[in-house]
Amino acid sequence: MRPATRVAGLFHLPSMNLPWLDPGDPFPDPSQAWDGSQPAPGLLAAGGVLDLDSLRRAYSSGIFPWFSEGQPILWWSTDPRMVLMPDEFKLHRSLRKLIARLIVSPAFELRIDSAFDEVIQACSSSDRPGQSGTWIVPAMVDAYRAFHRAGFAHSIETWIDGRLAGGLYCVAIGQAVFGESMFTRVPDASKIALAALVAFCRHHHITCIDCQQNTEHLASLGAREIARSDFVAQVAQNAQKPSPKWQFDPVYWNELLPPKPAA
Repeated sequence: MRPATRVAGLFHLPSMNLPWLDPGDPFPDPSQAWDGSQPAPGLLAAGGVLDLDSLRRAYSSGIFPWFSEGQPILWWSTDPRMVLMPDEFKLHRSLRKLIARLIVSPAFELRIDSAFDEVIQACSSSDRPGQSGTWIVPAMVDAYRAFHRAGFAHSIETWIDGRLAGGLYCVAIGQAVFGESMFTRVPDASKIALAALVAFCRHHHITCIDCQQNTEHLASLGAREIARSDFVAQVAQNAQKPSPKWQFDPVYWNELLPPKPAA
């Protein structure tokens, strides 16, 4: 999941030696992305379009779009790649206790895809505490709404007292899952949504959630870096597997919270 900060101002495109894509052009091999000796490590190409075909081809190749208002579309494939293996997720004690308490409350509900537009709009908000700007520009919002309608983007939502308290959205192609962004209106609501995504993935034997960028928060939850070549190979394999049904059954919480023994 990408940091919600601007990527603008890092460099001037006219001086960049970077492949330019016309609509429908194939993406360069991810191994051609800029390395750590260049101003934007992981940057692969610019241009193209954010249509369904381009997004599906990009994600299936371990490539993602990330740019700011006023920039052309920028395509990235970072090395190393930050990933969260669901079996390595660290459910800290405080969050475990909170989830255990909430899942027996009639005021709580975990939903998938009931409010995708509201989730991505909340994630794109530039007035969230501690943030200056957003990479989820209007063109990205429109593109991922279309991607959602096509069945390739999903929202994981924490609802409390009938209100959307927090959540995240992700991309899923087959069993390749890519975390995008999260937001919260109630403390820990986005962490609950992430825990639910992990539980969903464990239940459906999904082995990797892409996090794209290394952040301290994700590392604290068990995410780690792997080589891009390994990540791209995993994506190629997982994208060919049948997609699970994106619905959340409360029984999935058993993947994180073993059921209490019967009295």
